[in-house]
Amino acid sequence: MTLKLGVPSKGRLMQKTFDWFANRGVTLRKSGHDREYAGAVDGIDGVELVLLSAGEIPRELEAGRIQLGVTGSDLIREKLSNWDQRVVEVERMGFGGADLIIAVPDAWVDVETLDDLDAVAAAFRANHGFRLRIATKYHRLVRDFLRDNGVADYQLVDSQGATEGTIRNETAEAVADITSTGETLRANGLKILDDGMIHASQATLFRGRRATWTQDQRDTFKALVSKLNA
Repeated sequence: MTLKLGVPSKGRLMQKTFDWFANRGVTLRKSGHDREYAGAVDGIDGVELVLLSAGEIPRELEAGRIQLGVTGSDLIREKLSNWDQRVVEVERMGFGGADLIIAVPDAWVDVETLDDLDAVAAAFRANHGFRLRIATKYHRLVRDFLRDNGVADYQLVDSQGATEGTIRNETAEAVADITSTGETLRANGLKILDDGMIHASQATLFRGRRATWTQDQRDTFKALVSKLNA
């Protein structure tokens, strides 16, 4: 029985993943037409390549339909409750880096920290009759982070498009979003809270905990890890 490895199916994340494995003696490649979502693996026996969207990989790992997967550490934490009971980090791959942060308008000159945000949120509700809105695509991560830091008087609103634009469009008062350089935030008149780092994400190779592995799969995994770390 082969060991199934899920890899992002397109874009820079796919290419960087292919390059990362190739630099360690394992060649991943798409098979056939560009629109096919199967692939081939050279350099090690017993590994099957499955091409998926990065967002699908956490749940496929949890379900045991793939045994290994490459995706952002932010997506694992967002999509899987108690993620560390469902998957194990095998290797942090050193690319795909981005920070999930909380940002507020530059015009909020007295708001620099989460404590300041908490005070503003309470005042906002008193003045407007509804909770301060934070736009995000990362509901689980943001909710857990704010709870752990004592911020309570807010509501999360889903951001389907460009999260940074929600404040300009008056559909939110603050944002929690992924950023690599902060340039887009600054261009939209936003600043990151001093203690507003939620998670520093990067592409990571994960192993699923749920799957019942055969001895052949275990042997293949050991051989793969040995090759990657050689």
